[in-house]
Amino acid sequence: MKKVLVALVMVFAVFTVAACGQDEFEQGVFEDRVIVGNTAATSGPLAFVGVPFKAGMDAYFNMVNEEGGVAGRMIEYIQKDDEFNAALGLSYTQELVEDDQVFALVGHFGTPTVSATREYLNEVGIPRVYYATGVSSLFNLNATGGERSSFPVQPIFDAEGEVMVARAIKDLGAERIGVIYSNADDGRGMLRGIQLRAGELGVALTSVVQVAPDADDMSTAAQIMLAANVDVVIVAANQVPAATAVRALDDANSTIPVITSYVNADATWLGGLVDVIGSFDIYGNAWIDIFNPDGTPTDDYVLFAETIGEEFAANAFAFAGWIAAATFVEGLRRVGDEPLTWESFINAMEESPVPLPFGVVVDYANGRRVGTQAMALLKAAMVDGAPLWQTERPIETITEILGD
Repeated sequence: MKKVLVALVMVFAVFTVAACGQDEFEQGVFEDRVIVGNTAATSGPLAFVGVPFKAGMDAYFNMVNEEGGVAGRMIEYIQKDDEFNAALGLSYTQELVEDDQVFALVGHFGTPTVSATREYLNEVGIPRVYYATGVSSLFNLNATGGERSSFPVQPIFDAEGEVMVARAIKDLGAERIGVIYSNADDGRGMLRGIQLRAGELGVALTSVVQVAPDADDMSTAAQIMLAANVDVVIVAANQVPAATAVRALDDANSTIPVITSYVNADATWLGGLVDVIGSFDIYGNAWIDIFNPDGTPTDDYVLFAETIGEEFAANAFAFAGWIAAATFVEGLRRVGDEPLTWESFINAMEESPVPLPFGVVVDYANGRRVGTQAMALLKAAMVDGAPLWQTERPIETITEILGD
């Protein structure tokens, strides 16, 4: 029944466009503009992620539009606030596709909405460019049909879990590893990667503890880590539960180093843990690089900072929004003056590796949809009274981290 409904929606959409004299164009494509959209949490507990993410997208699209757009088309961006709520995310996504008639979803935001809309969007086949999540269901080595329209960029959580184990062993010298993971798609995805890589390396996970993503007390998990005498605690969770876990470890007087996800690698997240920094080492992953080897900012970063302004110039979530917009624009530029359709856009994205700002490269050839798989290691620090992340190890693949 759902497939029939989707088919009827698309037939109606085509009829409506034709009736408006735009029958030569794909949905959301006009002579002078192309319409894209997303839902993102710009209010509620995750607004500190969604607001800068949207700002990064706005800044990039505005920059492109001020330069004349792409192939004579301005980019019109529609954003809806789903409050990090899966039901709202699904409803607003359907509005964007069926009512607003967007050409593509750009910066598809958050694990709840991405998970809730995946089946629907695969059936529709609309391009989805950049996901603000690394949920496991995005990982696909041979996408076909509607899944070819999916273009993840951020690391998938399973792959990040493997990196976490590699860092714990090779960079932190861990022999006994503990894991606190949230019982959600992100935490479970990271745990799968952790278990996979630990098994391949013959390393036993000393203690693995599940926590609810909305738990406000993780003292039991912290005490279990202390009792297990682990060398490193991997906190496999996104922003809110990860902060709760780190604070619980601090309350338990732990001095055990912690490694957490790239989704937490922003000064905003550290801002809620200022009194914890220094009690024990806190590490995070990162998948972008804004510095040259000599420590000076890259040209990509200088352009970003000048364009977005001081408020978000050091915000990792704004970096992500900028990259999301840049990924879509790269596809438009590859299509160029040729007819812009879903199929031509997909083919253009697959034709060769896609270079993106801040040193990121993603390869979508032959249906490969796995995001980027190289990451850096950051360490939390207080500098001049402000919390920030400092680069401990450069961007490396798992093979490079593990060496021989």
